Amino acid sequence: MNLQSNDFELFDIPPRFAQDRAAMEARWKEMQREAHPDKFAAQAGAAQRVAMQWSVRINEAWQRLKDPLKRAAYLCELNGAPINAENNTAMPGAFLMQQMEWREALDEATTSAELEALQAEVRTARQAALQGIEALLDTAHDFPAAAQQVRTLMFIERFKSDIADRIDAKVDDGQ
Repeated sequence: MNLQSNDFELFDIPPRFAQDRAAMEARWKEMQREAHPDKFAAQAGAAQRVAMQWSVRINEAWQRLKDPLKRAAYLCELNGAPINAENNTAMPGAFLMQQMEWREALDEATTSAELEALQAEVRTARQAALQGIEALLDTAHDFPAAAQQVRTLMFIERFKSDIADRIDAKVDDGQ
């Protein structure tokens, strides 16, 4: 293993969006067992430090690979299409309209049923975005277009969280 390897090389998996989560998790656990600092407790401090570096590196890679949004962003960046979400907020007009409609629906929702319906709609949009990202990354290899879709998915994820917060607030209020 090489500390400079990308996450896919480190986990010995193909650099693609579609992954077998269970296989990735099994590989993560296997690598953690091999590099766990406790395994090197009887050795000199240098060996323990190297084990700690490996453990941190393995965990950082796992955090990126296990999350579809992070994995997609990472693939885009590896292929020269950085997400730059803080600088690039351009979105297709249709999606901007969708965002406005969702925000308005969230603002106007007064019942749990309305919030749950909006949540289901956003969940469906999230699934469609993930499928689009998979096609762009794994089939078309269109990394700039995938980066755009990743920015869209980032909004969907934030909005999904906003809905969950509203639902939680309604529950806390006893409504």
